[in-house]
Amino acid sequence: MRNIKLTIEYDGKKINGWQKQPNKLNIQGEIEKAIKEITGEEVELIASGRTDSGVHALRTGCKF
Repeated sequence: MRNIKLTIEYDGKKINGWQKQPNKLNIQGEIEKAIKEITGEEVELIASGRTDSGVHALRTGCKF
């Protein structure tokens, strides 16, 4: 397994926070889905910080 560091920012106005939740728009799920579309690999992100619903993030670190 390899680790890759991502630094992301997002506007969380319409997002239900960082953590994956069934049937809700969230950052973790969307990034994992995009990585799978690009690479064909399923990944699970591990975040150094999380946000609540409606919160923005500036330079949040995560790795997979």
